Amino acid sequence: MTTNAIDGSLWLANAVQPERKTGNQILGKDDFLKILLAQLENQDPLNPMEDKDFIAQMASFSSLEQMMNIANLMQQWMQASSRDALLRYSEWIGKTVHWQDGETMMSAVVQSVMQKDGQVTLGLDNGTTIAADAVVKVEQKG
Repeated sequence: MTTNAIDGSLWLANAVQPERKTGNQILGKDDFLKILLAQLENQDPLNPMEDKDFIAQMASFSSLEQMMNIANLMQQWMQASSRDALLRYSEWIGKTVHWQDGETMMSAVVQSVMQKDGQVTLGLDNGTTIAADAVVKVEQKG
């Protein structure tokens, strides 16, 4: 009696999973609308989607759109506030700033204001650079 062996390469565990080929990993509002339209086009005409389900999906879409709008506004606000900070600190150029270095109170005149990675730093006349938020006192040079 002859038996046929099962080839191990045919097992499901050995199958190569297809690689996901999409532009990005995040679904946006356009993707959500495409899914909703595909669902409406392909629904069973004898058993259509109930009104409450459709309304719930539209509410979800509306919430998604509002969250995306809020995220965009927050990003714009953050960019604007970082520019405003640079302008605010530029008023310190030519003024004496005081900061705490350990137990010692240090002071120097601000020569320049720089911004990198959202952090404002001050270039001082003594050659040092300090973070603007380390300043405890600002006074007119004189």
